[in-house]
Amino acid sequence: MLAHWGLTPWGQTPIAIMEGQMSKGLDKIDFQPVTLRDQVQERMREAIIEGHFKPGERLVERPLCDQLGVSRTVIRETIRYLEAEGLVQILPNRGPIVAYLYWKEAKQIYEIRRMLEMAAAQACAENISVELAKSLRAALEHLNNDRSDMSATELYHATSDFYELIFSGAGHDIAWEVVQRFHARISRLRRLTLSSSNRQYSGPAHMQAICDAICSGDGQAASKAVGSHLDDVMQVAEQLLKGEDDY
Repeated sequence: MLAHWGLTPWGQTPIAIMEGQMSKGLDKIDFQPVTLRDQVQERMREAIIEGHFKPGERLVERPLCDQLGVSRTVIRETIRYLEAEGLVQILPNRGPIVAYLYWKEAKQIYEIRRMLEMAAAQACAENISVELAKSLRAALEHLNNDRSDMSATELYHATSDFYELIFSGAGHDIAWEVVQRFHARISRLRRLTLSSSNRQYSGPAHMQAICDAICSGDGQAASKAVGSHLDDVMQVAEQLLKGEDDY
């Protein structure tokens, strides 16, 4: 049996390596187990995005340990991770708090999104195929049909899946990496603007327009649809956040 796997008894040097041969490759792992740290990060990220933890609220280790049933080490690692995502701030003599949402920072995020998403939508439309159009419509259908039943984390992932298809179809992999760095803050801003009744069009209507333009192969219309969407949410965000810059 050991010889079949290219091993000698008692853990000696593998025969296959000695003979300069390569054994059959390992099968890809389709499911990656979620660690305790991952679960805590998801819970706390969702609580911040959903607004259960308010901007400026202190994140005290002991109550968080008791609520989540985990050690202080896990809480500290999670807080550092969420700080890197821009959801938490560490203040001198006060410790970690939920980060405030400032318009001057939100504006920069929207401007980055505008530049990258408009270019990706146009390129994706120009590269559209039957298979890609089918995938985009399926992703949007999933998002629209299940939106009301989704948690903040599920909405975050479903929306990300839709936009990832656009960037992938455009061949803009590096741009997608840049966008991903802002995903947590984008989701928080999205939650804020979705709660407003001042939007010219709903989020789903904007995304449908983007999807339709891309699937029709009209690059200019796709870029314009993205720009219209971001103009709408930027206006709402500015109205809601302008006063926060006074903190």
